[in-house]
Amino acid sequence: MMLRLWRNALVSESGGKPPCLFGWFAFAGLTQTFPKMVSSTEYGSHTWELSLTVDHELEDAQKKQVLQVTGDLHVGGLMLKLVEKIKIVQDWSDYAFWWEQKKCWLLKTHWTLDKYGVQADAKLIFTAQHKMLRLRLPNMKTVRLKVSFSSMVFRAVTDICKMLNIRRSEELSLLKQSEGTLKKKKKKDKNSKEPATEDILNLSNSPVSSGLPANAGLYSKTMTPVYDPVSGSPASSTITWFSDGSSTEHNCNILALSHSTCSPEMLAEMYQPRTLADKAKLNAGWLDSSRSLMEQGVVEEELLLLRFKYYSFFDLNPKYDAVRINQLYEQARWAILLEEIDCTEEEMLIFAALQYHVSKLSLSSETQDSTCESEVDEVEAALSNLEVTLEGGNKSNILEDITDIPKLADNLKLVRPKKLTLKAIKTYWFVFRDTSISYFKNKESAQGEPVEKLNLKGCEVVPDVNVAAKKFGIKLLIPVADGMNEVYLRCDNEDQYARWMAACVLASKGKTMADSSYQLEVQKILSFLQMKNWTMSSQAASEPENVDMKPECFVSPRYTKKFKSKQLTARILEAHQNVSQMSLVEAKLRFIQAWQSLPEFGLSYYIVRFKGSKKDDVLGVSYNRLMRIDMATGDPITTWRYSNMKQWNVNWEIRQVAIEFDQNVSIAFTCLSADCKIIHEYIGGYIFLSTRSKDHNETLDEELFHKLTGAICLSNQNK
Repeated sequence: MMLRLWRNALVSESGGKPPCLFGWFAFAGLTQTFPKMVSSTEYGSHTWELSLTVDHELEDAQKKQVLQVTGDLHVGGLMLKLVEKIKIVQDWSDYAFWWEQKKCWLLKTHWTLDKYGVQADAKLIFTAQHKMLRLRLPNMKTVRLKVSFSSMVFRAVTDICKMLNIRRSEELSLLKQSEGTLKKKKKKDKNSKEPATEDILNLSNSPVSSGLPANAGLYSKTMTPVYDPVSGSPASSTITWFSDGSSTEHNCNILALSHSTCSPEMLAEMYQPRTLADKAKLNAGWLDSSRSLMEQGVVEEELLLLRFKYYSFFDLNPKYDAVRINQLYEQARWAILLEEIDCTEEEMLIFAALQYHVSKLSLSSETQDSTCESEVDEVEAALSNLEVTLEGGNKSNILEDITDIPKLADNLKLVRPKKLTLKAIKTYWFVFRDTSISYFKNKESAQGEPVEKLNLKGCEVVPDVNVAAKKFGIKLLIPVADGMNEVYLRCDNEDQYARWMAACVLASKGKTMADSSYQLEVQKILSFLQMKNWTMSSQAASEPENVDMKPECFVSPRYTKKFKSKQLTARILEAHQNVSQMSLVEAKLRFIQAWQSLPEFGLSYYIVRFKGSKKDDVLGVSYNRLMRIDMATGDPITTWRYSNMKQWNVNWEIRQVAIEFDQNVSIAFTCLSADCKIIHEYIGGYIFLSTRSKDHNETLDEELFHKLTGAICLSNQNK
């Protein structure tokens, strides 16, 4: 109405003629509110402005750019328009758009802006996909390298392992140190500084680090051995297969050898978990394997931990896995020293002796000498029984007669702990058949009904051994409806213990003694007992005064407080007598093997609240089972095997993991110490690793991994 009155007034003032358009707008006071109109032929009829930020290292490059775009413009066309406007001649192939608000990459260049949902308020950053990252390896060495920040973490770890010459990258992942562990460390080392530049191994010029494909021949089993099986050093004859100079050989040596021992001061500065809740903090920071680093808030030059996440080590081969074996040895070593896993005093001395032996050989120049072919063959033969393959391939091609399943029959002592009373110990005649143990009053009554039959499938088998005291016990925790049935078996000697222990271990996995791995398991147990069975020699007794050893570097702080330095030195040298003839790589494999023999091996802990429970519990996630553990006492309550699992899924609304097992058993829990996706990925990841076989060689079904870990309802692929 007002505009009409203004127009009529103007018409009357101009003698009845309509005023010019500009004069009319000027009268209305609107000349400054309308931008200059552009023709539709120049930009199109539906154009709008999009602000872009160019993340470029050149200081004179203009960081902010504004482009006139349309919704049907594809991402590749947007990149082309931006590069043309920047007018900087360089290779832009590694650059892509990062959408800051949505925390996602625009990697599908054929998608249009409308399909991605990009509108005028979007903040897009044109940045390089490969950025520098610092990684702390299990041996505490820090490497600096270029990593893809746009690829899923699973693929990024694969590329990292190619750079570091580590096979079986699916066993590793990236870990952010949780706030709990960092805060504790900051209190202890307020005055400490970041590692010096010269202490960081810079691999930024590696072909893979630069985004180029790795040489596939490096991982081929048909080529000449990549590493010397004795010393673990790169074989000079094959170094040209995957490098172009002596620097790569030097880097391989650094990662494949243990060059130094830790000091008591260094141990004191590191985070040492005291309770199950403390141990749960160690596993809270695993990155999501199905998302990129950038999506998970990782920034350039950030420090992450590269660790073995899944304790299922497949096809460890000294000829190709010098770096992998050494890093695995180092992760096990630090787990023992920091008491992340418990062990007895006797076991700690064995670990200390093996560490001392590895340290001596690593510092010796003799280990670097090349060996003749015959010596290599002998070492390979000696190491054939040490190949660490949890749930791995068979060692023999001989077909077992499935109609003739072996059995064990012996007099053993049965111990049933009773509350508030002494343990009841009694001798029975035990028969082990298939995956069950039956016991009778005596041998003559074995043809009748047993006193009790124990089904060991899905049970927990814990060694209870003290070689010095001639104690050879087997602790069985058998799942029952209301929890766990605790049974102890006592053997008379090492040989009997090895046979029965091996049978129990296989039975807990659903395997019988007809399995070809039974004899290997017996030999592994006997060799471990042999390391424990040492006698003090006169030479060892006189050595402590002459040996330059810091025993505090080889045992956890608990034992340094318990014994004096001279006492520890004498006991470590005493235990060293049984391992002193081992080669370097054999000693590392023995250490890994002893680590795997510990009752708590392979358990990753999380604090959870089970559905229907009023208190918090600890969930232990292992390579073949889940365990519900009492948070206060540390005692296992019940165990569930992956082999009995039907399906599992996540309810994202209430952050609850639900799992269904055979026989109508189902559980549900929420995770309190970490994201529930981490536990879900652990379960799917372990089931994925169990599908590996030597027939598939080095091929890896990445699609299956993401399918099993993708947090959707899935059937058990392993059944």
